[in-house]
Amino acid sequence: TYEIISIFHLKIIKSFLRIPFRGDEKQIRIRGGYKVYLRGMKNIRNVAIIAHVDHGKTTLVDALLKQTHTFADHQSEMAQVLIMDSSDQEKERGITITAKITAVEYNGTHVNIVDTPGHADFGGEVERTLHMADGCLLIVDAQEGPMPQTKFVLKNALAAGLNPILVINKIDKPAARISAVEDEIANLFLELATNEDQLHYKTFYAIAREGKIWEAIPADSSSDADIIPLMEAIISEVPAPKENDGSLQLLATALEWDSYEGKYVVGKVERGSVVPSQSVTLATELGHKGSYKVEKVYGFKGLGKVSVDKAETGEIVAITGVKDAQIGQTVTDPSAPEALPTIELEPPTLSMYLGPNTSPFKGKEGEFTTSRQIGDRLEKELETNIGLEVESEGIGFILRGRGELHLSVLIETMRREGFEFEVGRPKVVFQEKDGQTLEPYEEVSIDIPPEHVGTIQGEFAKRRAELIEQTNVSDASTRLNYRMPTRSLLGLRSQLVTATKGTIVMTSVMSGYEPKGPALDQHRNGVLVAWETAPTTPYALENAESRGTLFVGPGVNVYTGQIIGLSSQRDDLDLNVSKEKHLTNMRSKSSDGTVQLTPATILSLEQSMDFLEDDELLEVTPKNLRLRKRALDRNDRKKRDKK
Repeated sequence: TYEIISIFHLKIIKSFLRIPFRGDEKQIRIRGGYKVYLRGMKNIRNVAIIAHVDHGKTTLVDALLKQTHTFADHQSEMAQVLIMDSSDQEKERGITITAKITAVEYNGTHVNIVDTPGHADFGGEVERTLHMADGCLLIVDAQEGPMPQTKFVLKNALAAGLNPILVINKIDKPAARISAVEDEIANLFLELATNEDQLHYKTFYAIAREGKIWEAIPADSSSDADIIPLMEAIISEVPAPKENDGSLQLLATALEWDSYEGKYVVGKVERGSVVPSQSVTLATELGHKGSYKVEKVYGFKGLGKVSVDKAETGEIVAITGVKDAQIGQTVTDPSAPEALPTIELEPPTLSMYLGPNTSPFKGKEGEFTTSRQIGDRLEKELETNIGLEVESEGIGFILRGRGELHLSVLIETMRREGFEFEVGRPKVVFQEKDGQTLEPYEEVSIDIPPEHVGTIQGEFAKRRAELIEQTNVSDASTRLNYRMPTRSLLGLRSQLVTATKGTIVMTSVMSGYEPKGPALDQHRNGVLVAWETAPTTPYALENAESRGTLFVGPGVNVYTGQIIGLSSQRDDLDLNVSKEKHLTNMRSKSSDGTVQLTPATILSLEQSMDFLEDDELLEVTPKNLRLRKRALDRNDRKKRDKK
């Protein structure tokens, strides 16, 4: 496709239309002695991929990258899976945490693909990236159907004016229920659509991990297929970016950094164009500030960036040289600084204390331990993590985020970077409106085997949850949908995993705010607390086992006030787990070898956060996670309890 940039008559030598050349022009001659100069126009499609967690977004992107020959046959990426999950935590957890941009070329069209997170805690990533897209692919599991997060991401996409293309994935599952899922999705569209056009969507059927997509339900899912039908639909159904005349406007949607180029500002060119050495300023709704010069302009291809001489309206790019840019600011022309609307985000629902380690073992296992170092790291995090809020409190900080997973990912990242600190129990963030205190509510979806339904219903009844719907997904799975306060969810996940022997699949998404309800009862038993600072011994642990579940094994250094297990009673119990066996003429030290201990229960980071009560802290170091009492001295704890 070309645009006419200049027309000349060979004899009259007169230009009827003149536009500056940029180097990729062609010229042709037509009848009447006219010479026409043509400039190539870049065909662009910007599409976001949205779905509930684990429904196959990133796997589908793998197939798109490989089958469009973005990589050469000999490149290592051709043998990889989940190519877009780049960080260690994404690979370990099997989820997408941050939105990522890749691009493929198909039949002369440049297709930018935004892979968004599927977990509700990272909804901020979805909200800030959807505006870069002109269409979206909605991926739904053929067995699970639309889940709470499916509703959340689809609502955001439709509100942004995007027309989705539906992909029902994993149709080869033995329990796939394609027809029922199609009906459920149709009902969801009827509920959420903002205009009639959004109700007319194309549907495809896929096995993304095999790179197969069909326009109709295949009679045999093992038959040959590829992703071409979907690529054709993207070209035909997703509109090209709108042409906007005027000076440069680019909304900073994401920030990246490397040691070579420094800060990259990633966003879509909403208006005008951007070239290297161009002068720009940063604008917000409150005005503009700063004078910068764009150093380099990069487009996206595959997993990397490619330098370009110019980016025009509709292109998604990364630019360098604007070192002070923040997410939500507009990179614009200094002569006409106009800001784009800022990104609207859902408010945080959970808060947590994070501060320097104050345990007796402080400074022994971490590289960065001071309040200043922790504060600097959190300031850096705020540049890219727009769903996070940080407030100073004493020597520590109060973090506010979208959920436990949102906060735990940051904690684990800092831990791996060498930070040592302590965190408190997650707490709900309340809102004040019209003199009334409101608390967040969540819609919770649970898939479990039928034999555990009674256990789940009993536990949720204790927490004043409202059962919305109960359906049989298959003979082996029942789905329970609840609506309940976020407060009631804290600490629940770990209990349910244990109660259902690890068979539960539980997801939640925020559904709004309601008046604050009464205080909840404590559902957890007391804890076993170390009596003194010393290594644990098998002899002492053998006696402690009868008092509850232990979190430490023999030969582990513990300190006074450290939590070493869960008590079988409601009250806390201080124990000496470092006591040696006394030697007598009748007993020898070697007889300790006959001690048979139950393996210690090792809690993960999320399980440790769920475990905490108000008077407890979690010590986080690069090597260990230690639960402890806020007041380490048992006499101080007794005085507090009396009050």
